[in-house]
Amino acid sequence: MRLSRLVLLLFLVAQLWDGIFTWVAVDAHGVSAEGNVVLATWMVLVGPATTLVAAKLLAAAGGILLYVRGVHGVLAGLTALYAIGGIGPWLAHFSTL
Repeated sequence: MRLSRLVLLLFLVAQLWDGIFTWVAVDAHGVSAEGNVVLATWMVLVGPATTLVAAKLLAAAGGILLYVRGVHGVLAGLTALYAIGGIGPWLAHFSTL
């Protein structure tokens, strides 16, 4: 039970940091800094802040739903994917500045 809570916490923290990193990059480089075409399109339509808050809240809700439903392995896998594919590239990008 404790490990699954830790995984949920790590997932939520990953969402937060991905949102922060994305915001900083979009603020500095424009919407083209967002690699997800769907999110980039929504950023043009409704603005980066609204898009990022909505996307991160939706992702967090999905993570919480997985946790509540007891699908902890999937949540752990998604957390790892976010760390590697979501946070990792931003860290690499910002480390070169």
